[in-house]
Amino acid sequence: QVRLAESGGGSVESGGSLRLSCQASGYTASRYCMAWFRQVPGEEPQFVSSVDTDGTTIYGDSVKGRFTVSLNNAENTLYLQMNSLKPEDTAMYYCQLGFACDYYFERGPGTQVSVSS
Repeated sequence: QVRLAESGGGSVESGGSLRLSCQASGYTASRYCMAWFRQVPGEEPQFVSSVDTDGTTIYGDSVKGRFTVSLNNAENTLYLQMNSLKPEDTAMYYCQLGFACDYYFERGPGTQVSVSS
């Protein structure tokens, strides 16, 4: 059974940093894609960033230059380094696993990020 588990969320002040992790288990494949999304209650999910096993990364416009995504294939772990955090980054962040970056089939429960001004 495939499972995703996020960690690393918390509360920080504006300008601070956090590093999120997403541990995947129960899935073995040589090629896949993992991504971060975020969601605020009452709003649609927002794409944050993705990375595939070829190393190709994509970022949402609102996080470019501040967030860095990385994937440790050996540990099946996805990371998101978030710097220069802003109050508008406050959301529930969750990871997704996909056969490709346009076909996700599993998501984690999420980890809350709160940024105060």
